[in-house]
Amino acid sequence: MALAGSLALAAVAVPTSVAGAAPVAGRGHTADPQDATLAFDSVAYTTITVTVDGQPVNVRWYKGICYVAKPVAAAAQQPGGPGGGSTTIPDTACGYQSMNVFVPESAFGDQRAPVYFAVNNSGWKASYIRASVTAGTSYNSSTSNVGAALKAGYVFVDVANRSRGLIGADGWFPGKAPAAVVDAKAAVRYLRLNDATMPGSAERIVVNGTSGGGALASILGASGNSGEYTPYLAAIGAAGIDAKGRSTLRDDVFAVNAYCPITDLGHADAAYEWLYNVLDTRNRTGSNPSPQDATAIAAQFAAYEKSLGLRNPDGTPLTAATMLDTIRKEVIRSAETYLKANPAHTIPPLGGIFEITSGGPGTPPTTKSYVNDWIDVDASAGKVRSVDMAKYLVFVATQATLKTTPAFDAVGVNGNTTSGTETDLFGPPTQKYLNYTEYSWNHNDVPGDGSGLDDTGLTWKQYTAKKSTTLDDQVHLIDPMDFVGTSADTAPNWYVRHGTRDRDTAFTVSVNLDRALAADPQVKSLNYQLAWNQPHAGNYDVPEAMAWIDGVVRKAGNPLTARHKG
Repeated sequence: MALAGSLALAAVAVPTSVAGAAPVAGRGHTADPQDATLAFDSVAYTTITVTVDGQPVNVRWYKGICYVAKPVAAAAQQPGGPGGGSTTIPDTACGYQSMNVFVPESAFGDQRAPVYFAVNNSGWKASYIRASVTAGTSYNSSTSNVGAALKAGYVFVDVANRSRGLIGADGWFPGKAPAAVVDAKAAVRYLRLNDATMPGSAERIVVNGTSGGGALASILGASGNSGEYTPYLAAIGAAGIDAKGRSTLRDDVFAVNAYCPITDLGHADAAYEWLYNVLDTRNRTGSNPSPQDATAIAAQFAAYEKSLGLRNPDGTPLTAATMLDTIRKEVIRSAETYLKANPAHTIPPLGGIFEITSGGPGTPPTTKSYVNDWIDVDASAGKVRSVDMAKYLVFVATQATLKTTPAFDAVGVNGNTTSGTETDLFGPPTQKYLNYTEYSWNHNDVPGDGSGLDDTGLTWKQYTAKKSTTLDDQVHLIDPMDFVGTSADTAPNWYVRHGTRDRDTAFTVSVNLDRALAADPQVKSLNYQLAWNQPHAGNYDVPEAMAWIDGVVRKAGNPLTARHKG
């Protein structure tokens, strides 16, 4: 295994004590020549007007700021167009390493305002620069996180980043892991470099993301100031890397607001197959096309879960043996929290009907009915009497069909060459994909794809034992579980949600993240919950999330009067 970022550089995280002593970037930081090219132009904005809750709000839009000095050029034609075709991007030079900064009039000249840092890459896919704030648009602050952030006086930042699927100008694939994390860190460093001249405070960065974006928010929040990323940051000309390759700026963040994070990818297949096989869910829902694979992958979960050494709030070990009961308790807590929040909230009785409405952008919503045979509620007391876990998991897997097996690293297995799984996030930029889990690597059967035992003649253990191998480093550098509880400067504030109807990743993934964060003394505020009756989605609880953000910001105090760890 090649240590990530070894390259004769010390691959060690910056201790909290060192990071806390570092100069607040932009306030006293001396820019080197490269940093000088990344200076923020405070007058280069366009004023637009939007409406928030019926009231006009003037917004300064700093458009398309390239946050690195050496951006990676992209091809003009990128995948993801209508009908699965391609789309043409106008900015090939820095469109995937830029940010749009929106400053509401209440934050003009305010260097204390929080920075709402939005990462928009679903499915770990590359995210071209976007504008969440558009002239003439009306926002409802109770349903729109954009409107709520503007109303609260936060600086709203849309951050583009490279990731899987991106085609470079040279025809290669420059979005391989850990590119998305490196770009996000570079964006944070840009904000810190220019903290003295930009509205908002780089000491109050709140990272928001959903799905792959939730995963990116999580690893960004977990791995603050880790030296393992320094060589990658240097390669793209990120702020705060001097001529000797040393970091002179911080990239830790203040808070993470993550929804359904598709994370811990190296173990996500094992978690998924364990969850949906331990009570025979795949067979009971007719969603078990590869039973032998499913059984073998699921068998890996118990050892992995034990290796984490996590504990539940009551002090009991979190293992495969206790995981189902842990999830059951989280579902009960979710239902009771939902009932308590509003007297109008109801859950159908046993035998009653769940009406589930779904539909993506541009498609008409559809409503389907599902009989409640799994949760028994005492409506008058607002309490849950019981949850039948076997029937609950069948409900989850019925209202949204389960993923294939493997769920996250399927390309190359059983002849599969068209799956949309995250396999193409890994490997060298010259190669379309590389299997990144032991099972898929050892069972790749597509000849000539350059991945797996069949093409390399090496088992997973043999391949990853080679000093030249960086594949396992790629997996490591996007996994927050590898950084929480270490010397990395993990964000002190976390708000994590995972819907009770979300079948896109196993509930075990978010539970493990929560328990790991709870054990990290750096984490001061942790608000985790399975969100009642929510699917794979995000920002469905805007008032609650924004109230939490406001609370941790207020508690942290004025970033200009004290050096708070950001």
